[in-house]
Amino acid sequence: MNILIIEDEARIARRIERMLSNIFEGEETSIQLADSLEEGLLSIKERQIDLLFLDLNLNGKDGFDILESVVSESFHTIIISAYKEKAIRAYEYGVLDFVPKPFDEDRLSRACQRITKKQEKKNQLKFLAIKKKGKHLLIKAEDILFIKGAGIYTEIYLKNATREIHSKSLESLNMILPSNFERIHKSYLVDMNQAKGIISEPGSKYSLELQNGEILPVGRTKIKELTKRWFS
Repeated sequence: MNILIIEDEARIARRIERMLSNIFEGEETSIQLADSLEEGLLSIKERQIDLLFLDLNLNGKDGFDILESVVSESFHTIIISAYKEKAIRAYEYGVLDFVPKPFDEDRLSRACQRITKKQEKKNQLKFLAIKKKGKHLLIKAEDILFIKGAGIYTEIYLKNATREIHSKSLESLNMILPSNFERIHKSYLVDMNQAKGIISEPGSKYSLELQNGEILPVGRTKIKELTKRWFS
């Protein structure tokens, strides 16, 4: 796993590095440090990373200035900050977790476990950032109808009948989207508030009908849980 830490206080950066070395002990892990937004952005451009740890106050600069761009990338972002009042806003932008300072190794470990273990979703996400024509745009989560997996990318289908491309995988988006988004199939995430009902087809096949008439496949292993949670 390639990890980048953007933190301007060298003492804290080295402490995070030591903790992560312990947390990921036995795994092939590369950890890089950057002490400014500029150096961090350069590192992101030059190397592929899997996980970013970002402070929100870097030499007086606001980390939110780059948060919109980094959350549109394929990797996950975990905020480490003393500004606890900014946690909700950070979740709204789609970060994986917010670790308040001061913190210990146990709290940092729980944040890292969100990558590999299924945990309760955060419901605060309001925007999904995408890259389009060299710019970063924010899509309201409430405007998303469903999401389709397309290899390492995903296709975002909106209620206005347009489609956008996101760099994160379906699995990664499932970790940060609100709880009304359900994985109904290996290739589909759906806003269940837009669901109309389950369609049973010959051969034990099932589909989900959306309120706009769209028909999407439902995985056989998902049908029981889906019916119980949303249609019982």
